Amino acid sequence: MNAYCKSALNQIKIALQKTAVIMDHLSEDDLSKRPTPTKHSIGELLEHIALICKADLLIASEATQAEMEEFYSFHSLTHLPELKKAMLDNFRTLEEVYLSYSEEDLSQELTSFWGVTYTRYEWLLEILAHVYHHRGQLHAILVHYYQKDVDIMLFE
Repeated sequence: MNAYCKSALNQIKIALQKTAVIMDHLSEDDLSKRPTPTKHSIGELLEHIALICKADLLIASEATQAEMEEFYSFHSLTHLPELKKAMLDNFRTLEEVYLSYSEEDLSQELTSFWGVTYTRYEWLLEILAHVYHHRGQLHAILVHYYQKDVDIMLFE
């Protein structure tokens, strides 16, 4: 087990746990709020966050564009309990897969369907950045647009 991998996974876990706490402060009615007409609603953003670990794992495993479209079309998460469950389940899948990789596996270069090539470890760092990016969006939307400050520490 790679110590750096384990640390990166821990940071993803912390980010998702904090996202779950934010979700505990939301109501089902909050999910339909859309601060910008052409951007995701809060519910759509949460659905994206819930799927990141699994979707990005597929991308990091060289899934095709068609496979990704099929993945997204298969998932429709519309309620807070199922969003939270999917988010945590998908993290556990990511964690299980990455903890099984050898050093050689982690250094293997893989190319996304749009042509970006990273090592498996770099893909894990991309997933970490992706989770933090969207958690920050969610927090900013809630605080600055809806004046709903959940008053939690986002970082430990």
